Amino acid sequence: MVAPGTPLREGLDSILHGNGGALIVIGETPEVLQILDGGFPMDIEFAPTYLYELSKMDGAILISQDMKRILRANAQLVPDSSISSRETGIRHRTAERTAKATGAILVAISHRRSAITLYRGNVKYVVEDPSLTLGKANQAIATLGRYRGIFDQVATALTALEFEQEATVQDVVQAVQQAAVLEAIVGEVEFHIAQLGSEGRLISMQMTELVDGVEDEALLVIRDYVEDPDPARARETLGQLSAWDHDDLLDLPAVARFLGLGPGLDGPMAPRGLRVLSRVPRLPAPVIEKLVERFKSLRNVLEASLEELDDVEGIGEIRARAIHSGLRRLHQQTLWDWRS
Repeated sequence: MVAPGTPLREGLDSILHGNGGALIVIGETPEVLQILDGGFPMDIEFAPTYLYELSKMDGAILISQDMKRILRANAQLVPDSSISSRETGIRHRTAERTAKATGAILVAISHRRSAITLYRGNVKYVVEDPSLTLGKANQAIATLGRYRGIFDQVATALTALEFEQEATVQDVVQAVQQAAVLEAIVGEVEFHIAQLGSEGRLISMQMTELVDGVEDEALLVIRDYVEDPDPARARETLGQLSAWDHDDLLDLPAVARFLGLGPGLDGPMAPRGLRVLSRVPRLPAPVIEKLVERFKSLRNVLEASLEELDDVEGIGEIRARAIHSGLRRLHQQTLWDWRS
């Protein structure tokens, strides 16, 4: 709502750069109208220039919830003085108390502080200068790129070990852990993108490219090893891990326990094969599910004969040969990438 490129932000910046101040209420709810006193009824179309001119009066400005109309100007807000506030200025103290009392969004602009502050309920947020936010976003993107590289290395190692039947709990947990870290960084980047508004398009494109395929890969890893391979359950598991603190995510035994793989990290693991089979060209997801249902593990799929593969519903002789050759090529390429 107040990101660069929006009409409201244009008006707020005009007030700030014009060395002015303002108190703006968004939403004409009954709770707001109850503590709004006096002022001039307006009911005019919203425009940044109108907002700037009306801010030259001392009182509050009331804007409709849909941001399309300016309803009143030079009004006085009279919230309950018993509502706690840690603000010192009258404008900001009034904004904080009104936000707590009504749940509406309040915007306070301070020329002295050279800042735009938002209030809603018990939440206070100081709007950053776009250049500062852009710097943080670029730093987060660089971090995202480094962690994407780590994730790719871990995922490649896991694939190679799965083919060699040498995967351990630690290998599995590291892949899921790195994916969860990436998801957490994405949340931070998305927050910066929201702050940047129209100036965040390039950051958004970079982020999308950097995390392409990570979530799908991580979900397949989870479904390959946890007790319940349900896709919805796997998505829920990854979402919960992504919400962990960074320090907690670094605790591999804790992640292993959360996944139900035990606190020990050295135990051998046998994948169902969903992730590896998904890399075989032109192999539909329903066919992959049937293969895993029939053979139970990647090892059994690798050792299955053409005739045994042909017996699975949806797999004919041609597709059986394609699966054999596809897995063989993937095995060779993965080992090459892992060792190089």
